[in-house]
Amino acid sequence: MNPNPDPNSNLSPEERDRLHGEEDRVEISQLSLIISRIIRIISYLVSALLVLLFLRFLLRLSGANPENMFASFIYDLSEPFFAPFDNLFMNPTDLVGTNVLDVNVLVAMGAYALLGWLVIRLIYSFFAPQ
Repeated sequence: MNPNPDPNSNLSPEERDRLHGEEDRVEISQLSLIISRIIRIISYLVSALLVLLFLRFLLRLSGANPENMFASFIYDLSEPFFAPFDNLFMNPTDLVGTNVLDVNVLVAMGAYALLGWLVIRLIYSFFAPQ
């Protein structure tokens, strides 16, 4: 006597086909759930980075004191992400020289948004169920 009998052995062929179809649908929905969670996490991370860079842009544009605790925190936190784009373009300043329209931050925001979009599209194209 077989200690582990096949639970599907007493099913008709139609019922077995339907059961396999249901198992496939469950597997596809689980994969879709995992992919959507990964994409949501990537979207949140990219959005947080864009908000951080936008705060840096606003602080530079408004001429915020870099010695201020909040401004210093934002500058220090965003520096590793902004560093590859630093000195890409020369920044125009107004007559006083404190307010800076930092185009480099805008370029960094566009680059990170594009990179995030590309990563999400790659995940969809390689892992999304067809």
